[in-house]
Amino acid sequence: MKQLKSICLLLMMAVLPLSVQAGEEKSEELNIPEIVLEHLADAYEWHIASYEGKHLSIPLPIIIRSEQTGEWHFCTEHSLPSEFFFNHEAHGKIYEKMADGSVVRPYDLSITRNVLQIWIVVAVMLAIFLSCARWYKKHDKTSPAPKGFVGAIELLVMMVNDDVIKSNVGEKHYKRYAPFLLTVFFFIFITNLVGLLPVFPGGANVTGNINITFFLAVCTFLAVNLFGNREYWKEIFWPDVPIFLKAIPLMPAIELFGVFTKPFALMIRLFANMMAGHAMILSFTLVIFLGWSMGVGYGLGLNAFSIIMLLFLNSLELLVAFVQAYVFTMLSAVFIGLAHPEHHGD
Repeated sequence: MKQLKSICLLLMMAVLPLSVQAGEEKSEELNIPEIVLEHLADAYEWHIASYEGKHLSIPLPIIIRSEQTGEWHFCTEHSLPSEFFFNHEAHGKIYEKMADGSVVRPYDLSITRNVLQIWIVVAVMLAIFLSCARWYKKHDKTSPAPKGFVGAIELLVMMVNDDVIKSNVGEKHYKRYAPFLLTVFFFIFITNLVGLLPVFPGGANVTGNINITFFLAVCTFLAVNLFGNREYWKEIFWPDVPIFLKAIPLMPAIELFGVFTKPFALMIRLFANMMAGHAMILSFTLVIFLGWSMGVGYGLGLNAFSIIMLLFLNSLELLVAFVQAYVFTMLSAVFIGLAHPEHHGD
């Protein structure tokens, strides 16, 4: 019962930032897609809660370079110079109005909500692994296996290293790629978990941002193609197929196309799954306000339905947070293993 009360409390805290928006739109039709996309997008402040028209948020540093004067500006969302404005048609990004009336996108190095969320995740990862490293420095091989938190982290590391990295990359090369793949796994896993927290320092949609998944996919793309051996490139440009397929060249074109589709699939898979999960949770949250706008009877019925669905979806997202990290790491390991085809014959 205590756990159920805690979950309900967290859900209410997650609903609170949306409540004012819904309340302000009593006279208007509730635009659920627009509100959901607004909360999924990145922002120049960290919105925590709203109550009776007052917003509690953490202003984040905005660092932009004027295209007109070349000067750097350090400010917040509330002290933005007059020549800059937030372009809501471009997902709320900052644009600059030039002297001739044209509008351009300035050089933007601002610490947005997603950037801060990544820094928080990195700090969490450093705290976790440095504390584990401290334990191993104080013990040797003859010491009993670690228990508690260190034991749980060791279990995760061994599972990913032995069952995913070693089995897919191969005995000969897996040690070279294990640090990268383990980092990717824990970064995605912890980012997904922190993103499920309804209040600061969680709630940002980092892995549901295609720019983040694009960067992770590019890292895998480079790991595969920069360090692929001669046999890997031979299978792409001169595969073991009938000579007329090489002469056209049909098969080399298909294989070369696959070099780019593999990381693209990694990028879209992680982005789509995480964004869809956040969007569904926000949508069912807004169904509560939609029900009340239709009347008390609809409100009571939709409230009960929405709360049940929110509990189910949040529980499901805990599993998805792990599964998506596991799948991304496994597919990356498979692609890296395919870049070293000689290990299959060892």
